[in-house]
Amino acid sequence: MLRKASFGVVGAVGLWGCVTPQEIKKDEPTVAVRQVRTTRDVFKDAVAAYDAGRLDEARAGFETVAAKLPAQIVLQFNLGVIAERQGRLDDATKYYEAAHKLDPKHKPTLLNLGRVYRLRDQFEKAIALYENALKDPASEFDVELNNNLTVAYRLAKKYAQAEATARKVLARTKDNPDAYKNLALIYFDQGNYRLAEFISANARKLDDKDPGVYNNLGLIYLKLDDRRLALGQFQKAVSLNKDFAPSLFNIGAMALSYRDYEGAERVLSRATELDHNSYEGYLAYAFALDGQKGRDAKKGLRAGEMFERVLAIKADQSDAICGAGWAYAADKSGWDKALGFLERCKTLPNTSATDQQLIDSKLKGIVAMQKAGQQAAQPKPEEKEKPKAQPTGPSLLDKVSEDAAKADPGAATPEAPASSVPAEGTETPRDSAAPAPTPEKP
Repeated sequence: MLRKASFGVVGAVGLWGCVTPQEIKKDEPTVAVRQVRTTRDVFKDAVAAYDAGRLDEARAGFETVAAKLPAQIVLQFNLGVIAERQGRLDDATKYYEAAHKLDPKHKPTLLNLGRVYRLRDQFEKAIALYENALKDPASEFDVELNNNLTVAYRLAKKYAQAEATARKVLARTKDNPDAYKNLALIYFDQGNYRLAEFISANARKLDDKDPGVYNNLGLIYLKLDDRRLALGQFQKAVSLNKDFAPSLFNIGAMALSYRDYEGAERVLSRATELDHNSYEGYLAYAFALDGQKGRDAKKGLRAGEMFERVLAIKADQSDAICGAGWAYAADKSGWDKALGFLERCKTLPNTSATDQQLIDSKLKGIVAMQKAGQQAAQPKPEEKEKPKAQPTGPSLLDKVSEDAAKADPGAATPEAPASSVPAEGTETPRDSAAPAPTPEKP
């Protein structure tokens, strides 16, 4: 079961600033001028590489300059942005914390560092960061910082404080849609779905082009058991922003719940391209691939890789540990990894005695086939594999999409995922998330 990811409202902050060159020594004018030019050129080239999406090249450039100018906040911050975009959250935290130490009042660093803390479920750290920043009289009523503090309180389940902070924002900026979205999610998390729907409607009136509003409404309608209307809201969000990862994830999760594995793969592949830091996204994508391994063993290997991506973000995720074992077992080229992951799965505290017996049986089978040099047989139903229902006509999700459009004429209907039918145990769709940091010209 996937946990809903709620990264909330945060400023999308990318590269900024320019390097201050080292002081030119009067007795070495020629060398010093050459050094200044070189430093600036390397920095400029790194920014250009970032703009072009060549993140490794940009990272190398900024690291080169940082080695000469270690106390420049712009370099620590930019390295943090690149690390975050590449999914290296430990490194992102290190760089943002270094930038914060250099300038505790630098707002872009506060926003990005707080987001990374939330991505790592370090909600108390995020709260402390925002609260400390808001002690400054000049920042006490800063809308972005207060909205982000609201999100951190909510994720920490401190609902009274979250609501009070959201209302603090609305008391001074009554037309702030982000505050209304946060308030709606506070009620949503507490099970007050009708009130959440009402508050979301207010947010929609203030900004009817905000995909996050429709994404939140989709989550609400799912809880109210109106899946058709929920899908319509998610698709409306995507029609407003084709790269809105939270709604792409939610559409993919719904496809997965209908065992529309191919459709789910298509949508979730894009969602994970857009959001490298969501273990829920990779987990759902892995399940979509895993659901097709009976017809294509290579999909099982790919699923195993995606389960490993989950574990790179959240090392103790039990579904990913066990999922990787069963996925890699689909093809002989993955047997060695399958053995390791299945052994780990067997020792997890939430692995039942029945599952342990199934794992033992699978382990013995793989070892025997390795010794015999045989190709693995297809997994048997009793080996914990989910049944694969084959499509017999139009996708159920296509039909849901059509009905959603009838239920909500304002909902767009882009191409829905095609083919298959609903999986058990599924994923809880995600709240609206902040976009990944985007570049700003220095």
